[in-house]
Amino acid sequence: MYKFVLLSLFLAGPALSQTAPTYEVTATLIADRKAVFATVESVDTLTARTRVGGTIAELLVDEGDMVAAGDVLALVVNEQIAPQIASAGSQAEALEAELAQAREDLVRARDLFERGIIAQARLDQAETGVAVLEGRLASAVQARDVLVQQQLEGEVLAPAAGRVLEVQSPQGSVMLPGEPVAVIASDQYMLRLNLPERHARSISEGDEIELGGAALGGDVAATGRIRQVYPRITNGRVIADAEVDGLGSFFVGERVRVYVTVDTREVLLVPPDFISTRFGNDFVILGTDHGPSEVVVLLGEETDAGVEILAGLSAGDVLVRP
Repeated sequence: MYKFVLLSLFLAGPALSQTAPTYEVTATLIADRKAVFATVESVDTLTARTRVGGTIAELLVDEGDMVAAGDVLALVVNEQIAPQIASAGSQAEALEAELAQAREDLVRARDLFERGIIAQARLDQAETGVAVLEGRLASAVQARDVLVQQQLEGEVLAPAAGRVLEVQSPQGSVMLPGEPVAVIASDQYMLRLNLPERHARSISEGDEIELGGAALGGDVAATGRIRQVYPRITNGRVIADAEVDGLGSFFVGERVRVYVTVDTREVLLVPPDFISTRFGNDFVILGTDHGPSEVVVLLGEETDAGVEILAGLSAGDVLVRP
């Protein structure tokens, strides 16, 4: 009799009390995520260009250097400007001497006119001579200032704060006005996503993205948000930019795996504590009219709300906690 009772218990499966916790399986909508690669990009990429022609006499930056807006990156020297400045300076000095002499002549002419020695025409002629020389001197000084300013514009300035990505013109290069010297990435970074065009209408500004693991280090946030979706599809891909807190000193172009929600789907979710694993198989205990019965299930993705069940259960099934 004792052996018969033991055999009956073994064949009946797991023994459970009537008060064991239960869970009713229901269909739930979850976000369908897609894993894509994103690259670290600068919000703005600017080019530092020469303003005058000449030769790069001094290069002050290298790839990877951090610069502030207005920093001098290189010095372009035009050897023809210095002699032109000297010539304009000499001309201005000569006109200053002539003007000083003309002003003395005007003082004498006024004195002679007051004493009635010379006519009004001589006085007018002296005043006109002074006015002409003053105009010529002002013109010469302005011409010299223009040349000095051109010499000062030989300094190639950083258009914005950021990191130097590429130096395109080494020291000694002969440059024309407007030629590039260095490419600078601004100090604001983002992630640029490339998605298949079938997902173009599934994403929008403000959608959340999730970074795969600790891809970029401890200071980078685990999630971010899409800030812009570009309206053009190129080679079957749609481009979107995402903001992520903590992006800083990383390589521009560095690839990161991110997860983007592109759709929703209906799944069956079960709390993890209702699932047991033995010998590589996953089991749940199904409550039936004839008592609890252990069934094998196929698991899918694990979410915060539970574990997805791909096969083995249907909506409305009641599970009993093991």
